[in-house]
Amino acid sequence: MTEIIPFELQQQVLYYHGRKFDFRVDRLRLPHGVGGEYSYIQHPGAAIAVPITAEGKFVLVRQYRFPLQRYILEFPAGTLEPNEAPAATMARELAEETGYHAHTWQALGSFYICPGYSDEVIHAYLAQDLAPLAQPPSQDADEEIEVVLLERQVLEEMIRTQPAAQNLDAKSITAFYLAISQLA
Repeated sequence: MTEIIPFELQQQVLYYHGRKFDFRVDRLRLPHGVGGEYSYIQHPGAAIAVPITAEGKFVLVRQYRFPLQRYILEFPAGTLEPNEAPAATMARELAEETGYHAHTWQALGSFYICPGYSDEVIHAYLAQDLAPLAQPPSQDADEEIEVVLLERQVLEEMIRTQPAAQNLDAKSITAFYLAISQLA
């Protein structure tokens, strides 16, 4: 195991405080004297669900992502609210984004989305025994979401092929493989 090198935190600067994340620049000095600025996104964390219907179809959402300037497919996910448990976040987001409620949840683990520039950790869940909500909640005003049901084979083919794999994000691909590793 690699030894953790202690560092001296010399300065912390918050450059931007946003609705979903902060952008920070910290000045550090390593034990051997080298120092520098390290910029990163400070994120409260998120949760993602891999919902599967009784018929074995995966429930995804097609959503416009401004940084990409296009629509992509994703599993339902959302940012943790202050003092909110990841499982509660996921139940809320599943309902808001898909109109489904899951009766069975299984934690699949957590992973860092991009530790090179963010401290965001995503908590993944398998959601089964789905039931449509009698009165689905309204979507957030800044979201335009379409629910898409896909067979496992279709989803696997999309992940394996180009450019179709570009239509899915990394957190969804990761969560998908965590989920199918748990399925019989």
